[in-house]
Amino acid sequence: MESSILTQIFLPLALFIIMLGMGLSLVLNDFRRVVQHPKATLLGLSNQLLLLPLVGFLLAQAFALPGELAVGLMLLAACPGGVTSNLISHLANGDTALSITLTAISSLITIITIPIVVNYSMLHFLAQDEQIAVDVVQMILQIAVITVIPVAIGMYIRSRNEKFARKMERPVKIVSAVFLALIIVAAVIKDRDNLLTSLQLAGPAALALNVTTMGLGYLSARLLRLSTPQSVTVSIESGIQNGTLAIGIALGILENGTISIPPAIYSLLMFATGGAMIAFFGRKRSEEVKFQPPLK
Repeated sequence: MESSILTQIFLPLALFIIMLGMGLSLVLNDFRRVVQHPKATLLGLSNQLLLLPLVGFLLAQAFALPGELAVGLMLLAACPGGVTSNLISHLANGDTALSITLTAISSLITIITIPIVVNYSMLHFLAQDEQIAVDVVQMILQIAVITVIPVAIGMYIRSRNEKFARKMERPVKIVSAVFLALIIVAAVIKDRDNLLTSLQLAGPAALALNVTTMGLGYLSARLLRLSTPQSVTVSIESGIQNGTLAIGIALGILENGTISIPPAIYSLLMFATGGAMIAFFGRKRSEEVKFQPPLK
């Protein structure tokens, strides 16, 4: 299968289905919940919109990533959380409602911030002859089309038939997983000539971004004295990014396979670190319940 078919047909379709699935799980109250938990929501959004790009920039410098890989890491850092972060938060006994709220709001805000971060990254990390011409306004519109429209359709379907929306959540997640695999294959095919070198260079940086931001997210939440479930969620939302969206932008909008490599690697690594969060905090909560003294 030619990479052009993957990137021109399957990639947009995959992103549409993934974002549609997100919409099927959202209701308007997910956007209103910021009023109920302002401190936790503002901290989570600050980490996603400010801390992540800053950490990504510092890591790109520290690991001395080549220009296109550095842009790929910055693109990843600029992306919001996704459906995966909601699932991991739920399984790790985090605050699932907070996780969905952060994903919903950041997905709207990053429509504007992603093009700004990417444009700055290319100006900073790429040589003059390597730079990709980016129309920021056009990129904002393109990202809106592949995110807002399918999410809005999913939310509309849920508002009209919640039973059907809930019934479709599992099949959509399975199809999304299959398409995620295809997207990663597309990224590999697109950069197959430099794949081994890219993996060796981008792998440690992608892992460092994931672990560092998760750690800083949890630490910042504890410093602000958030509850343990809220702290777990802020940690996960700070460290689990929508790698699928980053790959889609790299291949579908920027048309650059090398830029898609850090998000592709990250999309695999985050399941390991997310699994560790589930194992630790899921077990910890179970132990707390198990050894809770009986009520008198």
